[in-house]
Amino acid sequence: MTLTIDIGNTCAKLVAFDGNELIDSWHIEHDEPTKIADFCSRHTFSHGVWSTVIKLSDEFQAAIDSLPFPMLRLQSGITKVPVTIRYDTPLTLGSDRLAAIVGATSLHPSSNILVIDIGTCITYDIVTATGEYLGGNISPGPKMRFRALNAFTSALPMVERQGLTPCIGTTTETAIRSGVMNGIRHEMEGYIGEFMSKYHNLLVYLTGGFRIDLHNSEKMRIFADEFLVPRGLNAILHYNEEQNEK
Repeated sequence: MTLTIDIGNTCAKLVAFDGNELIDSWHIEHDEPTKIADFCSRHTFSHGVWSTVIKLSDEFQAAIDSLPFPMLRLQSGITKVPVTIRYDTPLTLGSDRLAAIVGATSLHPSSNILVIDIGTCITYDIVTATGEYLGGNISPGPKMRFRALNAFTSALPMVERQGLTPCIGTTTETAIRSGVMNGIRHEMEGYIGEFMSKYHNLLVYLTGGFRIDLHNSEKMRIFADEFLVPRGLNAILHYNEEQNEK
């Protein structure tokens, strides 16, 4: 069995795979590294892979290093991956973005794919049907937008994401929530429409910690998979093992 550890800005996701089948998953906080061993006690792992977008604490790094089986670290621009990277600065590419792209191509090989990851930031990444990762864009996520409106003004309150989002806000609270959430939806639909006009039979994958309801048309082929990054990590591990056997 394979262990994947995806360490994001807000939490870490532990996933167990048997081949390509997802068996089990946990979310843990950054200050809970001992739970890695707890998760591993539930399964018999032979190898694993991990990635992070943050600087790990010594305790978290030690918890990974002490695992009794080999763990591959995904490092963009260094680790072998089953796509061709066209990003001009591959060493600065977020490992989560790269893993998500590989996860999408593992599910739909030979397809043009737009991956939208909605988390602390919203990322838009394109991989072509020929397996070329072209790059993508980064914009603020929902929490960041709500906090920015509160932090950089003197009068606007901090508003929660849950609640009414009318087309036109009739209170300051609904005006902020609608502005943020409907703004994100329009942004995403705009990107989807633009990339659909450029890439034939485009598939769209939504992943991350937030759900955004899009006005889906019959032309949009949209899939949702919160485990896209772990699937990509698992695929990258198997790809590296296959390359090492050659």
